[in-house]
Amino acid sequence: MTTSYRYDRLFQALRERKEGAFVPFIMLGDPNPDASFEIITTIIEAGADALELGVPFSDPVADGPTIQRSHLRALDSGVHVDDALALIKRIREAYQDIPIGMLIYGNVAFTRGLEQFYRDFAEAGADSILIPDVPVREGAPFTQAAEAAGIAPIFIAPARASEKTLAGVAANSRGYIYAISRDGVTGTERTSQTGGLREVVQNIEKHGGAPTLLGFGISQPQHVRDAIEAGASGAITGSAITNIIAAHCIGEHPNPAHIDDMDALKKELREFVSAMKAATRA
Repeated sequence: MTTSYRYDRLFQALRERKEGAFVPFIMLGDPNPDASFEIITTIIEAGADALELGVPFSDPVADGPTIQRSHLRALDSGVHVDDALALIKRIREAYQDIPIGMLIYGNVAFTRGLEQFYRDFAEAGADSILIPDVPVREGAPFTQAAEAAGIAPIFIAPARASEKTLAGVAANSRGYIYAISRDGVTGTERTSQTGGLREVVQNIEKHGGAPTLLGFGISQPQHVRDAIEAGASGAITGSAITNIIAAHCIGEHPNPAHIDDMDALKKELREFVSAMKAATRA
């Protein structure tokens, strides 16, 4: 099978249903491994089409304060790369068909060694890996190691990238292309603005390649509708979900945190994910 077969099947099914994809980002181990697994299963059951999962790291330069704090909560609970791999295995055993994408910083790959890094995540059940601090112009060894292990490499298409960069992203991304709707870090609220998004999507798609998912600042159903209307195949939401989780966490860095009321958290997550998924059908 190709490195992106779960994504290929997903996007084909969504096209047939005239839907876009809703893809939530969740930090593995936030605020602890067992709570994280419950959170992720709740989000899947509420309608997520695919997952983007983070691995906690001490210096997440592409993330805003909300997701930075989720890295810290997971690290404070003792979650490291091997613990993240164990969580991915649990998710894959429970959900055989859902595409599992990873967002992991480059130091993790370098420390583990590229071949071992990609092989470990493939064996755990991941489908794709995005390394946000590795641009496509430096991506050749990552792409080679990823595809050798059966992992789909994902690259970011910046909002105002050159034609050369966009062509490289389109040529080297498998599964999907992560398009950012504006410059900056994750979590900053944006004004709903379909016109600008359409230009972003069109600039990417004229180079061909995998389906485009829009991220950064996607926090409301209207943002999802805007992404679909702009021609994207779906939207990725991270900070909005992380904020919901954080609101139910007791305990702050450097102390381990736990969830105050898991039932209440799961109810809030179900309502949010259901509304965001419904917006992909508009």
